[in-house]
Amino acid sequence: MAKMPHLVHWLTGQFRETEREAWYRRAIKPRVRCESRLAWMLAALIFGMFSISDYFYVGQSRELYLLLAMRVVVVGSCLFLAWAIGRWGSYSQRLWLHALPLWVMATGIILIVPLRPDSLSTQMMAVIVATMAFYLLIPNLLTVVAMASLYLGIGFLCASAIFADSSSVDVLRMALLLIMANAVGFCTLLRVERLQRKQFAILSEERDQNRQLLREMAHRQSLEGQLRRLAERDALTGLANRRHFMKRAQSMFESAREVQAPFSLFMLDVDHFKTINDTWGHSHGDRVLMEIARVCAESLRSHDLIARFGGEEFVVALPDTSLSDALPVAQRLHRAVADLALPFEGGERGAAVTVTIGIVEARPDEDNLEVLIHRADKALYVGKRDGRDQVVACRESQA
Repeated sequence: MAKMPHLVHWLTGQFRETEREAWYRRAIKPRVRCESRLAWMLAALIFGMFSISDYFYVGQSRELYLLLAMRVVVVGSCLFLAWAIGRWGSYSQRLWLHALPLWVMATGIILIVPLRPDSLSTQMMAVIVATMAFYLLIPNLLTVVAMASLYLGIGFLCASAIFADSSSVDVLRMALLLIMANAVGFCTLLRVERLQRKQFAILSEERDQNRQLLREMAHRQSLEGQLRRLAERDALTGLANRRHFMKRAQSMFESAREVQAPFSLFMLDVDHFKTINDTWGHSHGDRVLMEIARVCAESLRSHDLIARFGGEEFVVALPDTSLSDALPVAQRLHRAVADLALPFEGGERGAAVTVTIGIVEARPDEDNLEVLIHRADKALYVGKRDGRDQVVACRESQA
């Protein structure tokens, strides 16, 4: 922020960078349109109201009709341009449209001098007020306002000298007043332009920092999500790991107990997995585990929870499922694994893979998930002892 003063030109109050200045003008376009339209409508109304004073100065004469005609043209032009600015106004694309009403109004004020030369003092005050209004009340660029005000001042002084027979001293006095009014207006608008652009630069930088912060937050959330998935998932199979399974399955188990719903669980073990690793290599063993994980995920329901419990062992929690309902699910999974025939990397067909599954259902008096897992593991052990490649359901009477 220490370099902020160098962003804005010291004389024009505009950004030194063309792109930044264009960006600023586009940003303020809606506000400028609204404020310019209202300002020119008000200015046209005030300029038209002075036709009442014309009657008192010149009476019902040719000059009155010329004044009325001139005011009608100026008021009509300003109202039309106010409408055009409200519809198409833009500092970045149609700067001339914003400058045109200034020149029209300045021309109208200058033309009053030859038509009402006797009211020069009043017109002098009107020129000073108009000059200050150009700078402070009507939105426009400082360079445009300065040129229009210069045109108004020089034109008024020339008209005063030519049509009002003003002496050189009077012209000099009026010139000094106009110089002072322009200096005050110029310095004030320059300060406003510089402050507005500095504020815009600060807000733009703040928005950029906020966007950068949001991107960093999104990136951090993404990393946290990845870390969370890594912490919850088994790296090889993509299934839930043991720690995550215990956390979620415990919650499922407790919910089932609260509503007295059935809850079943089964343990799955790959038969002769050590032989598979020793015979065909660990890479083939990893492929076996990944394929079994895929088959299990496809065979189970969306609300079931499966995890790799360790090594070649998997565990599945089946909420809202009794033992009789869990048995066909396990048998379907058992058949799906048996249908796998994994080829080796060279394309040779590998040996069939089988699994042993032990199933249990939670008893009403059980309040510990680990006890249920232990019973399922005992059922699994019974199946492995009796020859493997089978589904063993542990009935309550067998426990």
